[in-house]
Amino acid sequence: MSKILKITGLEKTYTSGNKELTVLHDISFDVEQGQTFSIVGPSGSGKTTLLGLCAGLDAPNAGTVILCGQDLSTLNEDERAQLRNDEVGFIFQNFQLLPTLTALENVSVPLELQGSKEATAKSLNLLEKVGLADRVHHYPSQLSGGEQQRVALARAFANAPSILFADEPTGNLDDETGEKVIQALFKLNEENGTTLVIITHDLELANRTQQILKLKGGKIVTNLLTTAQ
Repeated sequence: MSKILKITGLEKTYTSGNKELTVLHDISFDVEQGQTFSIVGPSGSGKTTLLGLCAGLDAPNAGTVILCGQDLSTLNEDERAQLRNDEVGFIFQNFQLLPTLTALENVSVPLELQGSKEATAKSLNLLEKVGLADRVHHYPSQLSGGEQQRVALARAFANAPSILFADEPTGNLDDETGEKVIQALFKLNEENGTTLVIITHDLELANRTQQILKLKGGKIVTNLLTTAQ
């Protein structure tokens, strides 16, 4: 299997006043194409910062990020944005749906930006797969948290991304609702052969992925394969 994400010697430091705060220390790991991979650790361990670096949303102070065969340090901002548009999907804890658009319109946005003539048909199909065929014309304010997150799932898979980053995808959901979202996430992931990188506090969720990277204090504590092969 080829490596879709390769992280080597990553460091990230922020300046606050006269002090420097190092958030990530010498982080190195690989993610194989098609793999399910989770990053766990307590609050403040650097998980979300690491995700932002992996996706090219921020730049490290040292080290390299190779994403989909591209060294992000060699790309300008527009080129990184194009790479994300072509290859990357995102799911966030707070859903980040556009409030003035219906579920169908939210899912259609990335497809329409790519000029797809089948945006509506593909979006309807995705919403049906996440169990929302009867909610396509509802606005986010008319949907429950779990329904909003399933719309976000459908939108994330709309462009058939090579890799999908999920930042605490069940963080705002109760256990029962979160389970429905996770089942939909893994189902879509399996159908599409997407590489899945999940940031989570939920060890039960992490154990459903094939590999778990644990951070503490901005350093890797463990990087283990699981039985979810």
